Parts: sequence; C-alpha cells; structure tokens
Amino acid sequence: MTKAMMDDPRRIREENPFESMMERFDRAAQLLNLNPDLYAVMRVPSREIKVYVPVRMDSGRIEVFEGFRVQHNFARGPAKGGIRYAPDVHIDEVRALAAWMTWKCAVVNVPFGGGKGGVICDPMQMSIGELERLTRRYAAELIDFIGPERDVPAPDMNTNEQTMAWIMDTFSMHARHTVTAVVTGKPVELGGSRGRREATGRGLLFVINEAIKRFKLSPPNTRVVVQGSGNVGGIGARLLHEAGYKVVAISDIFGGIYNPDGIDIPAALAHLQQTRSLQEFPNVEHVSNSELLELECDVLAPCATENQIRSENAGRIKCRILAEGANGPTTANADKILHNNGVFVIPDILANAGGVTVSYFEWVQDRMGYFWKEEVVNERLSDVMVASFNDVVKYAENHNVDTRTAAYMLAIDRVAYDTRMRGIYA
Repeated sequence: MTKAMMDDPRRIREENPFESMMERFDRAAQLLNLNPDLYAVMRVPSREIKVYVPVRMDSGRIEVFEGFRVQHNFARGPAKGGIRYAPDVHIDEVRALAAWMTWKCAVVNVPFGGGKGGVICDPMQMSIGELERLTRRYAAELIDFIGPERDVPAPDMNTNEQTMAWIMDTFSMHARHTVTAVVTGKPVELGGSRGRREATGRGLLFVINEAIKRFKLSPPNTRVVVQGSGNVGGIGARLLHEAGYKVVAISDIFGGIYNPDGIDIPAALAHLQQTRSLQEFPNVEHVSNSELLELECDVLAPCATENQIRSENAGRIKCRILAEGANGPTTANADKILHNNGVFVIPDILANAGGVTVSYFEWVQDRMGYFWKEEVVNERLSDVMVASFNDVVKYAENHNVDTRTAAYMLAIDRVAYDTRMRGIYA
C-alpha cells in the first residue's frame, strides 16, 4: 500500500474488515426494522480477550507474543471460530471474523455463535517446538473461556490439525480427562471428522453447482478462476476440476497461472507442493493476483484473504458469479458496483460455510462418541449447503435485495429471534 493510500481515511475505512462487516450489518438491520434494544446487543461482541503469551524460544530467550480471542455472540450456542497466526493480525480483523462467524453459523442454521482468535507472530520464522510452546501457552491463557459448551476453536490461517491437537491436549491436561470436543479440525485419529479438511472447498462446490443452474450453465462450459491454492482454493479447485468444471486460472502468493483452455489442476497442485510455487508450471500464461481477479470468466472464486475486490477494481470484475471462498474478500464499498454490473454474489457467510458445518458435525460426533463415514458427512454437508443457498436466494427475492444483504438479513433475523425469545439478562 502506498503512503498516499495509507493517508486516505476513506481507503483505511474501506479496508477495515470490521467497518465493512458493520456497514452490512447496519443495512440489514435497518431493512429488518430491528428492535433498537436487539440492535444494541447484537452489534457488539459479547467478550474480547487479550492475552500476552511468553514463549521460550529455541535460543533460550523469552519472547512475549500478543494474542486475542473475540467471542461475538452466544444466543444460539457456544462460540465457534478459527485461530490464526500471522504477523498482521489485529483486533479489528478478529472482531470482524468473529461477527462473520455468528452470521455464517446462522445462515447455515447450526447452533453456534461466532468466535475468532489470533496471535501476532510469524509462524514461517518459528520452529515446530516454538509453535507448540506458543500454542500451549495461548490455550492455557484461554482455559477459562473455551470448552465444548463455551467456545470451540478451529484451524485458520497458518494453523492446522497439529495446532488443534496441541490445544485439545492442553485443555485435557487441565481438565484431567480427554476432551475431544474442545476444538474441531483435529486429526481423525484424535476425534476429527472425516471430510473436514475438504469441507470448505466442497461446500463451495455445492453452492456453485446451484448457482450455475440460474445461468443455464453446466460444469464443462463453465470457466472458473480461483484466487488462492491453500486449504480452500486448492481443494476447491481440485473438486471443481473433478466435477468437470473448466478451471482456467489459479494463483498462489507469488501470482497466478492462466490457460483459457483449462488447467490440469491436480498437476498444478502437485507442482506447487514440490516447488512451493506455481511460477514454473508449463503451458500457461503468468498473471499477477490482481490481474487474475479481472480475467473474463463465468465463476470467480476469491479464496485467499480479505479486501481483494475493492471500489477501485470492482468495475473491472468480469465474472457472472462471484463465489467468495475467503472471509471478507469484497469490501462493502464494492458491493453496489458488483450489484449494478449484474454480478451474482454467493457471499462469504454462505459460500465458505462448509467448514463450520462439518466442524459442527465433528463436535456432534465427539459428543456422541460415534463417528460417521465420509459419504455420510458429505451427503449431510450437501443437504445443508443446498438448503441454505435456496434460503438466501428466496429471501433475496422476497425482500427485493441482493444476495449478500439477504444472507445478512436471514442471519440477523435468526439470531434476533433467539435473543428475543431468551430475553436480555440485564
């Protein structure tokens, strides 16, 4: 970001994920004529926790890391949401992600509220031992605030199954018995659910399958551009490729590759795993991540990070369907431009809700002590995603609003109903 951009308060506001979330919340609340008392309660997090995490580094010295956990809402059940490790984690981002989790859980109608956590660190510069000590101490600092009935963390950016296993073990050591349901996204051998790793990408596939029907498209004649090649983008691209879609572009952090005739996605992902980059993959054109977003296609799936589609580039987006695999890839200021240009948006709180849906399935299986076959998980995920897609589209049509606003209205309506029925303990 240039200095001029940093000095522009409008840009700072647009790229603040919490501001974007609140702008959309306010619009949906206004259209719903939300009771002012419910508005006052729902617009703020229930709890914000800030911790300082001392870690003995491999060098022997102690380094203190700053961490957060935001628990946005408990009206529908325990808080639920990932933990991310990154050098640019900040509290507004965590607040926004926690709120998005509340709305996401409500859109797919699973009995959780929203939570999110983060630690300011650079995991790429840390050893496995340092990451384990960081994770265990961070979990210990949060021990009174998490648990199967309180707040159930999951993996997010730069965290994984191993991270969740460390948290589960730390919590279990304090509880003096094994508590598998304290986190989701664990290894299958430690109570994880089959199908969890692919769940977000698979959920994305299911809603794209529904969306293309509106345009009378079929997978073989649907051109897809995927930004990102990680857990969401990479798995989503592979599943789309297997389903017969023509994936014409995909990217990593260094840039993208493009072939209008389609890319051999399994080969590209294998190349990425071997070389840690897509840049030397043969028989493709190379594009930047920003150029990739503006390629002509039927479906654009931004599956990387926040704020990829903004007011200055939204007018150059040439897709028919925008399927948001990432959290917050589109700023609030870009929404109107996309809507005016006729882009059909599958908003993030619906499009990437496959992960939290199967996390819910994992939590249920842990509490039952009985685990499902992967086919059962995928079938139930399909049922949830297809029903939720149709709920959002119907809500948009009934209220004459765009699909993002409809998703927020549906989610807020459900959370407001539960809050109203429970009453405000004040």
